[in-house]
Parts: sequence; structure tokens; C-alpha cells
Amino acid sequence: MAVSTHRTAHPADVSVTIDELDPATPVLVGVGEASERIDDPGYAARSECDLAAMALREAVADICVDDAAVLAALDLAAMTRSFDQMSVGSPFGQPTNFPWAVLRRVGAEPALAIYERLGGETPQSLVNELAARIAAGESEVAAVFGADITSTTRHITRGKPREKWPDFSEQVDAGPTDDHGRGTHRVNSRHGVLHGMTSAPAQFAVMENARRHRLGLDRATYRRQMAELFAPLSEVAASNPHSASPEVRSVEEVGTVTDDNRLLFDPYLRLMVARDQVNQGAAVVLMSVGRAQSLGVDPSRWVFLHGHASLAEKHVLARPDLSRNPAAGAAFEHAMDLAGPGLAGVGDLVVKDIYSCFPVAVTSVTEPTGIDTSDPRTLTVTGGLPYFGGAGSNYSLHGIAGVVRHLRADGAGGFGVVSSNGGMMSKCAVGVYSTTPAPWVNDDSKVIQAALDAAPDTPSTEVGEGPATVEAWAVQYLRGGGRSAIVVARDLQGRRFLALGVDGDEALLDRLDGTDGTDDPVGTRIHARRVGTTNRVALTRRTLDAAHPVRRPRWDRDFERLVVSRDDHVLHIALDRPDDGNALDQTMNTELEEVVAAYLADPELWVAVLEGRGSDFCVGHEPAEIGWGNTLVRGDNGVGGITRRTDLEKPLVAAVHGRVLDEGLELMMACHLVVAADDVRLALTQARRGLIAEEGGLVRLPRQVGSRLAFEMVLTGRRLDAGQALAAGLLTRCVPASELGSAVDGLVGELLSMSPTSLRASLRLARAGAAEGDPVAALRVESDAADHITFSQDLLIGLDAARSGGDPEWGGV
Repeated sequence: MAVSTHRTAHPADVSVTIDELDPATPVLVGVGEASERIDDPGYAARSECDLAAMALREAVADICVDDAAVLAALDLAAMTRSFDQMSVGSPFGQPTNFPWAVLRRVGAEPALAIYERLGGETPQSLVNELAARIAAGESEVAAVFGADITSTTRHITRGKPREKWPDFSEQVDAGPTDDHGRGTHRVNSRHGVLHGMTSAPAQFAVMENARRHRLGLDRATYRRQMAELFAPLSEVAASNPHSASPEVRSVEEVGTVTDDNRLLFDPYLRLMVARDQVNQGAAVVLMSVGRAQSLGVDPSRWVFLHGHASLAEKHVLARPDLSRNPAAGAAFEHAMDLAGPGLAGVGDLVVKDIYSCFPVAVTSVTEPTGIDTSDPRTLTVTGGLPYFGGAGSNYSLHGIAGVVRHLRADGAGGFGVVSSNGGMMSKCAVGVYSTTPAPWVNDDSKVIQAALDAAPDTPSTEVGEGPATVEAWAVQYLRGGGRSAIVVARDLQGRRFLALGVDGDEALLDRLDGTDGTDDPVGTRIHARRVGTTNRVALTRRTLDAAHPVRRPRWDRDFERLVVSRDDHVLHIALDRPDDGNALDQTMNTELEEVVAAYLADPELWVAVLEGRGSDFCVGHEPAEIGWGNTLVRGDNGVGGITRRTDLEKPLVAAVHGRVLDEGLELMMACHLVVAADDVRLALTQARRGLIAEEGGLVRLPRQVGSRLAFEMVLTGRRLDAGQALAAGLLTRCVPASELGSAVDGLVGELLSMSPTSLRASLRLARAGAAEGDPVAALRVESDAADHITFSQDLLIGLDAARSGGDPEWGGV
């Protein structure tokens, strides 16, 4: 979606005076900033809430009316989420409610405080949202504020003993709060985390290298262009009193590797990436025109939001082009389209602040919009994220403050824009501002978002196996020396996947970062293998085999978490953590997957029994291994190599007793037959811990018991006893606990009396037809199972036994 050079007709194109405006029209009336550097004479190691409160007071004072009257009228507030909230929070403690801790400091009592999700786009998206609420009559005076103190955090944690650390914890008397949560679902994925896509430099390096390939530029030229784009920003930062690094940097300085400007990730040097060490806060205050007039706010301080848009991008692996961000261009185009009279195109913008965490973040906006980059100083009012600084979500609030001040000082009614992004260029928000009066116009972001979402995804897979080619990469340079690689590759089917380079594969690293003289490694042939829960790639198959040899799965070895034994054609598998309810930890999960694979591969094993030692079958996932961004790391075949397996074509019998909870129940449901003791209790309780029943509870359970009971179990955690589970169809047989073993033996004996070849073919054909809703269509599903039976040795054995009246002695072939 490229920005058109001519704007479409729009209601906002009709010039209006202030007196003609709807009293509910939103205007920005106050902006404020606060900061401190650790080398400042008055450095006080303030908390996020202290800096945010200082900025909010500055914003209120900037309105130039009675401060107390403004704070008394404040009825809606929103706070951006600080950098420390990306993980476990501040090491110094934190308030029980962040936005209200700030509001209590300034003496405000709004009807609602919003605690926004993470994301660099959130300052602008919050201004968009609060302005819309004012226009809808839901608010008259609103404020957005936030702060980061990453510089103080590092300074103190690295330089002072723990007993001298400040205590930022506080019990806050909080009012109504709408906590939007972390909001990283469109940014992070477990697949990405497992493959190192956790740091911003790694994420953006992949996209930056993809852009260099698209442009066909050599490494030296592209590095020079990045330096030419960013170095001039430092001139703006040098004159900004709130800059974290107010120092002018030359193009040569930014583009040259030195001890102070080391390589972080190919192609980034330190001075080319966002500076995450800042102590900065910012705030803006919005009002309705009616309230601004009643409070006596001089119209010369009013700035109108003429255009606005907030959009989200597809996950990075789904994007057609890793180097482009269609949502950013679409958001900019829509905000420009909504803007008022006098704005014919981007050339008419008198001031801009384009989010500049990395060069590709800037070009993802300037390329589709046609913004002139010949003088990069015009792209920022702050000095940009590498020099002004920007640690987390709050940077663009400083950009908004700067644009507002510039437009006021300009006094000519010109237009300015703030373009912000969050995540891996995952979310974007744009605002077009002017002192020229204009009516509020609702945006069509939802309609545009639907169109973006409807675009086809690039095929991808979480499993990288076999020959592949490099599509993009990120090579990390470690402080102590050494390198590591993240690779985005395409398999032989054209599917995109993430992988880590094999440890010690210097040839691959040399190819990726150009040490071997290769200027563009895109298209390089590599070799991939699934190793545990990650994909590994090497430049040669020999290197891959040496580092990660293919090991035949075995059941006949010692295991830490399982007890495995064989009785002729039957394999007995017992979960062996009885003191912990046989909770599934990573070791048990990995071992169980190996044993199941060995069972399926052994032609002499015809039936397997899965049971649990102690008083329970399995209580689910080990609680100690559950954390934010870290649920059970399963293999490609699901929990225990069972729940997502597509080739489970030998009978698997579950013998259950005691508690069968969560992943334990999902394991049970994936088995073909279930014999239960009458003391069994079944439930799915994942939602009580903020998780979901993703290994079968949401898919198999409705099919096995019906949607009503299934949703009751999933959504409320309802438990079923043995009788209820049997009646619902979850169990094959239910017996007294003392008879469980003999009942299992009896069922296994029945299975052994059948042709193992027929059982395998039956399970294969049943799975092939399961995807068809219509029985006739299911019967027509093509499968080689029937052919296999027709020409099997077991068929001849069965026919001979039928003619002779004896018992067949199956061969299993």
C-alpha cells in the first residue's frame, strides 16, 4: 500500500474556524518531558513513576492555565509500559499499580487509568485512542505519560552492592484500572524464542540483511548508507537537553568498527541501534475543545490530530518480503488521507519524527511513502533512538512533544507527523498534527487491518529438515570473541523456517558475515536437522552429521523419568515421577518421545501400554518449568511424542488411575484405548494458570465427549469422576482399582489375538478418513492401507487359520 501523491476528497478538507468546531473535538494542549543522566550534578536515581510524574507536571504547566484546575478535570489517563516490565520487573521493586502511582504523585483522580501493553507504537496509538474517546464524549481531559530508567538500573545493579539499591516498591491506593497486559502475542513466538529471536538487534538484523539483498548492494556500500542515514540524527540529539547521548557523530564514526563502536549483529555497529540506556519521561495532555475553552486555554497552544491510524503487521515469518513492512506504509497513507486541508503530500510536512530504532525501521516508512532522506536531520525532532535514546515503549511520546512544540513555534499552521513502531516492525501507529483547526474524523484502521490480514501468508514450518537455502540471517558477535548465527531458510518445498547455526561451524559463519569473501549469502545451500526442539543448520552435511548425528531411538536403555520393559510383543511404559504426580518435565517429555518412536519403529512390538507409577497417572506439566514465554517445550510430535503424532499406527493403551490432569489428560486422549481405575479423576485446569489446553483439550475433547461438556471442562476446570468419564466416552473400560492390571492385561490379550498388520492398517485408514466430515467422502479417501492388507502375509495366515479352525500365529507382516 503505497502513499498516493494526491489526497482523496474528505470531509476534513472543508476549512473551519474554532467556533465552528464540535465542542467534543480533541486537541493536544500540553506536553512535557523530564530526564536525568547519571553524570548530571543533580542526578537522583529517580524511579519510572517519579520521572513520569515530573513529565506530567511539565505537561500540565505547559497548558498555561491553573494547574490544579487541569488536574481536577483530568478524567482519563494512560501510561505506557516501561522497559523493565518486558520481563520480571524492576530489580528495585515496583508499585502495585504503575499509572495510579504517578497519578497520586500529581494529585489527580481520573475515572479510569489505562496501563498500556508493550510496544514502541503505544504512545501514538494511545493518543489516537484517547482522542477518539474525547470525540465520542467519553472524556473531556485525558493524559498519556510514561518513563524508562534503564540507565539507572544498569548503573546501580552493576556498580553498587545490593544493600545500597533503592526501594521503588510501594503500595498504591489505586482507582479503576484497565490493564491491557504485555501484548506481545503478535511479536514473540515460542518458535522464535527457541531460535534466538529474542533481542531487537537479532530481529532487525534479519530484516536489514534481507533489505540489502533486495537492493543488490555490497556490504561496504550498505554499511555506508546506514551510517549516512543515522549520523546526522546525532546533530539533532546534541542540541536536545533530554538526549541520553548529546554528542555529534560523523558518518565515518558511525560506520567504522572501533572498541567503542563494536559489531553487535551483522550488519549493525553499536552506534546504528537504539540506545537502551536512558532515564527519560514524557507526557501529553488532551482536551475537548469545549473543556479547553472553559478552562481558558489559549488557542495558540492547541494542536489538532488531523489524521491517525494504528495497524499491525503479520508475524515476521509469514511476511512475503522480510525487508518490507506493508502495515507501516498503509498506516502512514491512511493518516495522511485523513489529514486536513493544505496537506497535498509528504513534501508538505514541516516536521517529522520517524521511529529510528534501526535503519530498516526508518526505510520501511520512507520507501513506501516517498519521504526524502537526503537530509536525515529532517526525520527527527528528538535526535533519534540511537542518540536521543529509546529503551522500550515511551520514545515516541518525546517525538509527539517535539512535534507539538515545533508546530506551535512555527505558527504557520503547517503539518507534522509522528510515525512509530513496536516489536519486529509488528505494530505501527501514525499521527498527523497541525495547529490548523479541523474536525475530528474517525479512522478506518479496522477495515485496512482486515485487508492486511487477508493477504496470503508465506508458507512456513517449525521443522527444518534436509537441504535448504539461506534467505536471511543474523550473526552475533560476542563480547569475549566468538560468533553465533540465526538463519531464516527455505526448505525444498519453499517453506520458510528458523534455525540456529551448528556450534563451531566457522565455515557457515564466514559465509554469512562475509569473512570468506562472500558478499551475499542469500541462496547458499545449507543442511538442516531437527535437534530436540530447535532446528540446526550447517554449511555441509558432514559438519551437521559430526555435530548432531542421527541417533536411532531406543526403548532398551536406562531412563531418568521412565521405567520401560518388554513382554514379547508388548512394550510397557511407566511414567516414573511418583512423588510429583508424574508431572511432565522436559526430561520426561524427551524420553517419552524417544520410547514412542522406538516402539513404532520396532516390527516386533505390536502393542504399547502407557501408565504412571505411584498414586497418579499424570498431573500435567511440571509447575517449575512454567513461566512467561516458557511453557512445555515439546517436540514436533507433541507432548511425549504422542499428542501431535501423525503416524501413531500401532495400538497405544493408556492405563490410568488417580489424577489425570491437563497434559496428562491430553496424553490419555491421544491413546487409542483407555482402561481406568474407578478412583480416576480427570480435569483440564490450564486456564487457572493462564495457559491453554493446546495439546488436545481444545480439539480431541470436543470430538470425544461433545462440545458442551468439553467447553465446560476447558473453561471451568470441571472434574469428572470415573463414572462420568465412562459415560462421556473418554474411557474404554472402567474397573476397580485393584483390578486395573488384570483388566489391562485382558485388553492387551484381545489386541494380540488380532492381526497386527490389520490393526496398523485400520489405524492408518481411520486417520486418513478422520479429516472428512462426510462418511462417504471418508470411505473414498485414497490410502495404501487396503493394498498393504491385500498382499500381506498376515492375510494368508488368517485365511489358513479360518479354514483349519485353529488360532492364527501372526507374523506382523
